[in-house]
This record gives sequence, C-alpha cells and structure tokens, in this order.
Amino acid sequence: MLHSASPTHAKRVRLAVSLGDPAGIGAEVTLKALAQWPADQPSPLLVGCRRWLEHTFQQLNACSSAPLADPAELEVLDLPLEQPLAPGQAGAASGDASFHWLSAAVEQVQKGSCSALVTAPIAKHAWHAAGHHYPGQTERLAELCGEAAASMLFTARSPLSGWRLNTLLATTHIPLAAVPQQLSAPLISRKLDVLLAFCQRFQPQPRLVVAGLNPHAGEAGQLGREELDWLIPSLEQWRQRHPQVALIGPLPPDTCWLEAGLAWRGEEAQAADGYLALYHDQGLIPVKILAFDQAVNTSLGLPFLRTSPDHGTGFNIAGRGIARAASMRAALDTALALG
Repeated sequence: MLHSASPTHAKRVRLAVSLGDPAGIGAEVTLKALAQWPADQPSPLLVGCRRWLEHTFQQLNACSSAPLADPAELEVLDLPLEQPLAPGQAGAASGDASFHWLSAAVEQVQKGSCSALVTAPIAKHAWHAAGHHYPGQTERLAELCGEAAASMLFTARSPLSGWRLNTLLATTHIPLAAVPQQLSAPLISRKLDVLLAFCQRFQPQPRLVVAGLNPHAGEAGQLGREELDWLIPSLEQWRQRHPQVALIGPLPPDTCWLEAGLAWRGEEAQAADGYLALYHDQGLIPVKILAFDQAVNTSLGLPFLRTSPDHGTGFNIAGRGIARAASMRAALDTALALG
C-alpha cells in the first residue's frame, strides 16, 4: 500500500508510468492505484493517450465505486490513439500504441525528467501483430538502454509478517524446451551476482537459494545430469568467490520455496533472502501463489529502476471496473522506495 507519511518515501522520486495495452486493464489499475498517491511525492508522469484515459475514467465511474484518480488532475504525456479501441479487443493497433508509449516513457527517464519507470501490462501477441518482435518489455528496455540483457526479479513484502520474498529468474520468456540450452555456468554466476546485489539492499550478508533444473534436482544424475555436470560445480565456484554469503542448492524445485511460504505467513522459518529460479514458471508459480496481489516485477541491470505489476493485461475483465490494483500499487510503492 502507498503511505503518505512513510519514512520509506523520505526522498522525492518522480515516476514515469507507461499505461500498457489500451485494450487491457492498465488504465484502470493505474487510476485506482493513484487514488492513494502519497502527498509528499511528485505526481507521476503518465505516458499514453489522454482522451482514452479520460474515457476510461468515465466508464469506471459508471460501473465501479472504487476511488479513482481524476485524469484532469494528472500530468499526461499525450500520445493519442489513432482510432478508438474497445476494452478487450487487442490487436496490432493496441500493440503498437503500448510499444510506443513504453519507448516514450523510457526517453523521459533517460533524459532525467523522471527517476524510475513503472509499466502497466502489455500483450506480446499484440506487439507481434504490430511488427514489434520482442519476448516482452524487459527485452525492449534492455535494447533501449544499450544493455545486452536485463534481469527479471519479483519482489513482494508480506502484509502478514513484513518478510520480503525475492525471486530472480535465470531465464525469462522462452519455450521450456530452450531452457537447458540457454542455461550455463557463466549465466548462473551473473544472475547470482545480480541477486546478491539486490538482496544486500536489505541484508548485508544474505542467504541465497538456487533451485535445481530437474525433478529432485536430478537425484544424483538419475533424473537428469545438468546438476552434476555443471550446475553444482558452478555454484561451488561462486561460493569460493563469495565466502561471506550462504548459498544453498541446488534444491529440489518442488520444495525449494516451502520455507518462503512459512515466512510469508509469519511462521518461524529459515527462509532465504533471495531465490534463483532457472526458468519462468518455476519461479512465478510460488511467487503468484504466495503474493499475487503484492508481487512486483523488477528489472535489474538497467541504468534506472523499472517495476511492473506481476499480472497481465486482463482483457477478459477490461472495462468492467473489477480489476484489483494491489499489484500496481505495490509496483509504484517499490519504485518510490528503491528508485
């Protein structure tokens, strides 16, 4: 939740917010989240179509009693839609709009008008229909920043215990069949360096856990040899370079996050400060089960902080006023705290 007088917001951070796919719930969750904007922070710069945003505001007022920020009181970098778009009707037009809104928001951060970036959800298939062939926003951000790659980390603070769940993905939006080919010892080493640096924001000597690739983490080679052939040796080499860090793993993926579940609920547990998942769903399933409304997608390795809610475009509920804005509020709050 956004807090108007929290010490977390001692520094003033101006955010750029790209509004995502206009056929989705990006505008709805943004307006709902900004209804609780802290008074001690500069108003964020929204990047999208003002006319569409105002129309969405009117629609939501007619079907929802949730508090909403009024677009008339918000600063908008107006990039108008070429044609009206109906909620849920995603395609080339909506994909092209969200692609250019993201690019324009990044430009605002790069030139110093804003300090950090928050992105509402986009649809990859709509980007592809518009001719923008990227696996997702993270890869486009890396390109715009001249980086070889960015890392995708999901962070969430438990409303029950205050404990923070941090899960970094070693690979992101690729087919499952491609995961073993993309994984390597140098990649794991780089991702652990990124995870360590992030976790040290909160704990000087963090405890890190790495999930195995195969069921039972390979079970001594009986269920796959990746752990024996290269993953275990690479983790040992990383331990030798970082003797101050407790690095555990590879652990069986089906039990890797059990302690995290206990810590999230406030029970006594030896949960790690950071988890490294080797592929997308391996990390996102426990994150979304535990923290769907609190988790924030955080891009690391860029010259600036980028956060995003951990859900998608919600085309099936767009325009109905029922989208939950908790994850967008968490994305804004995280950007204020860490940006």
